[in-house]
Amino acid sequence: MDFRRIVREPLLHFLLLGLALFAWFGRVAPDDDGARRIVVTQAQVDLLATQFAATWNRPATPQELNGLVDSFIRDEILYREGKALGLDRDDAVVKRRVRQKLDVMFEESLAQNPPTDADLEAYLRAHPDAFRRPPMVTFQQLYFGAEAGSEARAVAALAALGDGADPARLGQGTLLPGHLDDTPLDLVARDFGAQFAEQLSQLPAGEWAGPVNSGFGVHLVRVQALQPAQLPSLPEVREVVAREWENDRRQRAHEEAFTRLRAEYAVDIQARLPGMPSP
Repeated sequence: MDFRRIVREPLLHFLLLGLALFAWFGRVAPDDDGARRIVVTQAQVDLLATQFAATWNRPATPQELNGLVDSFIRDEILYREGKALGLDRDDAVVKRRVRQKLDVMFEESLAQNPPTDADLEAYLRAHPDAFRRPPMVTFQQLYFGAEAGSEARAVAALAALGDGADPARLGQGTLLPGHLDDTPLDLVARDFGAQFAEQLSQLPAGEWAGPVNSGFGVHLVRVQALQPAQLPSLPEVREVVAREWENDRRQRAHEEAFTRLRAEYAVDIQARLPGMPSP
């Protein structure tokens, strides 16, 4: 057969083109074997051994380490097969775990340097209500009951105290404390009622006054000391301020990272949500 006729044969051209396409596809097509190949590196084995030791406070035996590697391989196979079947899609648990891992990545992107005193001082001044100490009060109280006539007895006892009567001989027995030292006013409000605590802050210091009403009944009260709310100095609350500063930095990192990501997405809400204007 004439060689020139063979070269011009369309069937030969088709076969050569097919071989070229096959060779090209073999180079650029994904390696199916890669999806079916699991590589267990020494670093992964070391990590498994470290995790075992941290959990059980002892190194893994050779048999236990082999079991850990088998479990790792099993998990990897099942994960890949489940992902290939699309079982990871629209799964709230999977989404939450991925989101949590991304949050950790956001946090790790922060500068690891601890805050300076200037940072903490600025944070303390910018958030005084979070650290301000409540008013502190020291007082005595006499209880006269909640029944009819209690207020009249309290008024009579107040007059007797003005004439020098012994407070221990006045009032009636109660489980309420008769004397409280350096107690936050908000705790007084919790135990005696908000009305009682509010009246304490208005009474003259160093003398018996009343009647004062609480959630339990009628009292006479002598305020011995009342220290107003105050903002502590940084050395007094450094640990708390540092913790809150770090929490704030972590939260800001999350928000800044999400804001950058959100700007890269076009969101089309095709549902009618409450409060949305009509199209």
